[in-house]
Amino acid sequence: MTNLDSPPRRRRFVAPILGALAVVAAGAVLYGTVAPAGKAASDCPADSAKLAARLAPLAKGELAALQVASEPRRAVQIAFQREDGGKLTLADFHGRAVLLNLWATWCIPCRAEMPALDRLQAARGGPGFEVVAVNVDTAKPERRATFLDSVGVKSLARYLDSSGDAFETLHKDGKALGLPVTLVIDKDGCEVAAVEGGAKWDSAEAQALVEALKGG
Repeated sequence: MTNLDSPPRRRRFVAPILGALAVVAAGAVLYGTVAPAGKAASDCPADSAKLAARLAPLAKGELAALQVASEPRRAVQIAFQREDGGKLTLADFHGRAVLLNLWATWCIPCRAEMPALDRLQAARGGPGFEVVAVNVDTAKPERRATFLDSVGVKSLARYLDSSGDAFETLHKDGKALGLPVTLVIDKDGCEVAAVEGGAKWDSAEAQALVEALKGG
């Protein structure tokens, strides 16, 4: 005898399971919960994990979008240029904490947050910390200077990657879904947090974040 009630009952049983699996899958793509495909397990020192734990309470107020890594990992190495054409990678900043920000002249949130990044660099920049703001415009890079001048940037070094490779590299690593994107990297070169979208980088929370980075 065919049980006509079986398919609906199975559907009622299976649907909640599928829903739960979807929630787990969605949670897995959140920053720091799982390693991206092909990425090796973390080789970051224990100090990086301790630093991330100290940053977690700062994910509030003006830094509510801060996503702190549950397991810090080596920052993906990207390449870019100084204003004079000299080539750099993130490895050149080893020993300094870095706030790596990718931006473009056509990005409206970038325009809003750039003066705050400049003020943060002016207030906290030095041998132990730098705001590394990299322009990723692939067309008419000369617009970069006009943009930065128009928003009053004075303290930020004017880094550039007109190839688009820096953004693409981070995008493939699941870190850059759009612009701006900011990675928080400790002095050991480990990524401890990230922000997708703009943030008020001269806020009290941002100041506390930098203090933790410099002290970590």
